[in-house]
Amino acid sequence: MDLGSGIPGDGRCLFRSVVHGACLREGKTSPNENREKELADELRATVADEFIKRRADTEWFVEGDFDTYVEQMRRPHVWGGEPELLMSSHVLRVPISVHMWDKNKNCLKIIAEYGQEYGKENPVRVLYHGYGHYDALQSSSGDLQPKL
Repeated sequence: MDLGSGIPGDGRCLFRSVVHGACLREGKTSPNENREKELADELRATVADEFIKRRADTEWFVEGDFDTYVEQMRRPHVWGGEPELLMSSHVLRVPISVHMWDKNKNCLKIIAEYGQEYGKENPVRVLYHGYGHYDALQSSSGDLQPKL
């Protein structure tokens, strides 16, 4: 399986991957690159708002000053990570699973799950490459494939 990048590495890859997966989860067609960018920026803004809304629960796990962190996260080219995946699951009210390629077993493995309180069936699936880049995963007759 080729795990090449289908999501642009423009600082929005986490958000692009999540919105791409959310569209597929809802049975919608994949958004084109411009629409995906718009949706990703909308999700980013809503995730930043969600951090503020959940400040009491989230302030302890962000690095540095909370207000500075949230302000930085509002910028379009700042990379997201685990905190943003957690907030994305709350914003979209869906489970999100993060996969990574296991070179030893030659298969995908789940490395993190968020939003389990919204169910466990049909999560939004993203692929983490291990060097700061996320891709969307889509199911093709039961097999997970990266967006190419």
